[in-house]
Parts: sequence; C-alpha cells; structure tokens
Amino acid sequence: MTLRERKQRRTRDTIVEAAIVLFAERGFDAVTITDIAHRAEIGRATFFRYFADKQEVLFADDTELLATLVAAIEASAATLATLGESLANALVVARAGLLALTRRVTTQPDRLALRARLIDAHPDLQARNLVKERGYTEAAVAAMTRHGAARDTAELAASLAAACFATGHARALATGQDLPSAVDAAFRTLTLLDTAVLRAGLDGQGTA
Repeated sequence: MTLRERKQRRTRDTIVEAAIVLFAERGFDAVTITDIAHRAEIGRATFFRYFADKQEVLFADDTELLATLVAAIEASAATLATLGESLANALVVARAGLLALTRRVTTQPDRLALRARLIDAHPDLQARNLVKERGYTEAAVAAMTRHGAARDTAELAASLAAACFATGHARALATGQDLPSAVDAAFRTLTLLDTAVLRAGLDGQGTA
C-alpha cells in the first residue's frame, strides 16, 4: 500500500477499535457517532468518509472476508475437474472457502463474541447481518459457477455451507470451541448424514 493508503487504513482501524470499545462498555444503542469520533480523536466528517453509519462499523471486515472466501473457493476448485452437478465436489469447495473465512474471523475472538451479542440484541443489526450473509452465499455461488458448477448445485452447496457456519457459530459461542473446528464438525455431520440417508434408501428411491 502507498503511504496514503496506510494512513487511511490506520484511521479506519482506529475508528473500528473505538466503536468496539464503546459498544462493549455501553451497548450499541447508547453509543452515538459523535461518541465514536471523540474516542477515535477524529471529526464526524472523517467518520462518514469511512462508514455510512455506526451499524456498518460492526461489518468493517466484510470486504476482506468476502475476498478470503472467494480466494479459497477459487483455489480449491482449481484442483478439481469442472464441478458440474457434483454436490460432493461443490461441498468440498464450499468447505474450503468457509474454513478460510472462519480462520480469518477468529483472529479476534473477543470481538467475534461481542459482535454476536450485539446482533442478537438488536433487530436492525440482525437485518443487516442477514443481508451480509446473503452476500457471502451469492459470492460463493458465483465463484463455483465460474468453475463449471451447475447453478442449482452451487446454490445448494452454498446454502448448506451457510447452515454449517450457523451451527458451528452457535456451538462455538455456547461451548467455547474454536470456530473453525466447530464449523468443520458441522460439515462432518452433514457428510455422515448424507451417507446414512443414502444407505437407508431415503434418497427418493426407497420405500416410505
């Protein structure tokens, strides 16, 4: 990065850190943009050069996380033949992307837990989070289809990956298990369930 870009990144990180500290101290609703700007030692105008509102501060890593997800999916898919309609291969690729994303997210575990608490307590943040999550799913689908996956297959794999993330995230918050291993455990459960279903003849070909 250029010197200007490094300065901008430091300012942005300072804003995020100031907001997170204030959210932890006071809760989301009790913190204003003026409070954040004061803690970060910047003006309100500077805040708005980086973020549209205080909600967006909680999703400050969104662009980087999307890039991490897509890069890992692309790298995994490149090792396989054209994905086509193979759900198994699509899940392998989706798993690789999701685990890369979770490893990136867990570089700041305290912030992850705080963010989850704030979102759970605030309907507007829940709505914003759902939009962001949908963006990750769409990015995963787009990456898989670029590598030849059938659209339906990519959408199913991405949706299953999102469910594994939700399951793993809940488990990690409840038990203290690290997020990547909790998400991977959900994937393993999914794989075992798929095998069991096929063996039981419940894939549409067996008896009811």
